[in-house]
Amino acid sequence: MPPAMPISLYNSLSRRIEPFSPLDPSRVTVYLCGPTVYNYVHIGNARGPVVFDVLVKLLRRHYPQVVYARNITDVDDKINAAALEQGVPIGQITSRFAQAYREDMAGLGIATPDVEPYATAHIGEIIEMIQTLIGNGHAYEAEGHVLFDVDSYPAYGELSGRDTDELIAGARVEVAPYKKSSTDFVLWKPSTPELPGWDSPWGRGRPGWHIECSAMSAAHLGETIDIHAGGVDLQFPHHENEIAQSTCAHGGKTFARWWLHNGMLTFEGRKMSKSLGNVLHVHELLKMHPHEALRLLLLRGHYRQPLDWSEAAIAQAISTLDGWYRVLRELSDITVDTTQPLPVPGRLEAALCDDLNTPQALAELSLLADAARQMPSAAAKAALLGGGAVLGLLQQDPETWFKQAGGSEVNAERVEALLEERRAARAARDFARADAIRGELTAMGVVIEDGVQGTRWSVAKH
Repeated sequence: MPPAMPISLYNSLSRRIEPFSPLDPSRVTVYLCGPTVYNYVHIGNARGPVVFDVLVKLLRRHYPQVVYARNITDVDDKINAAALEQGVPIGQITSRFAQAYREDMAGLGIATPDVEPYATAHIGEIIEMIQTLIGNGHAYEAEGHVLFDVDSYPAYGELSGRDTDELIAGARVEVAPYKKSSTDFVLWKPSTPELPGWDSPWGRGRPGWHIECSAMSAAHLGETIDIHAGGVDLQFPHHENEIAQSTCAHGGKTFARWWLHNGMLTFEGRKMSKSLGNVLHVHELLKMHPHEALRLLLLRGHYRQPLDWSEAAIAQAISTLDGWYRVLRELSDITVDTTQPLPVPGRLEAALCDDLNTPQALAELSLLADAARQMPSAAAKAALLGGGAVLGLLQQDPETWFKQAGGSEVNAERVEALLEERRAARAARDFARADAIRGELTAMGVVIEDGVQGTRWSVAKH
């Protein structure tokens, strides 16, 4: 474990970088808004999980216990619509895409969260929280709905910085005449017979979107948590509403002490959207590109800033990893004890402690690669591997990396057989046949390098 150094994080609520100090240093709590499981997630949905995976790893190096929760929203109007369109039960949709999401996140090298709460498993806690809000005058029932009374919470709008007069209704329903104010948002809504629903004091219905996270966070992390994270697109209304209902339900206690928001991912300068036809699903990209290249691309910009996806950017990420893995390949004869924790280079750790500055951390990783190339040693190799590990990079054997084609491996046995035939042809001075075999390998996307250590091969990934 590296020497303790202070961690500073930008707090969206205070709008400044603050020294991080958990409420209880023996138990740091982190909550990340997870997916609504009605379809495959796109690469923009993966930026937050990748970035905050690095954050959780950082916190684990500095504190004895970190409890990290990432929820699954498995009751929602979009899920209902998908189930009706496909003519299948709701559970068939949610179970399929929740599992797909886990596989996608694991495919990107993201560690499994400590807690993965499902909204439907917390209906009791949701109803209890709504009853508390009604009882203390912060919510009201109207025509089978229960709504949060925004006017009862004067601090509403502080996170997003919006004036109350500019705010719009925050729930995923149209503004309805039964609302006291257009800014009031739904905590509970009635369900028709074909929709999922649960018995409640207000009739059969289902929770609104926002109340789910408040109830799940309180159930697993406590009424006050250290860090709440998510995309900047969730800042309003979702996170704004979470603050209001949680604070009011818990007697004025602070809901989240730090709010962290990652910037949006664009596609060649344009917003990703179905209408533009530029939505890139993670499960498809993992078949096309090495997962570490996808991860590197998502970390190359500062998490709070927008980040643009392009084919040139993914090609650059692959090229960068090629260079780092080439260094590790050159150091293959140097042994590093991987049974012990790898060292975390101080300058790289300092960059991450400075508001998760991954661009600077990646620059430090490049310097470590240069140093290992110029002065090979076990210490230099360990530093490079240790630096890569904290970012979730350089986790493969170099030969495995170079023999990947996109997100999968080529037929290594076929390649080795051709190389052996080429060696025999060269030994027999049949250079025409040797050149023909090189051409065949090139057509397969295989690049060969003849050197003093023999012939090495790799797969062109771009």
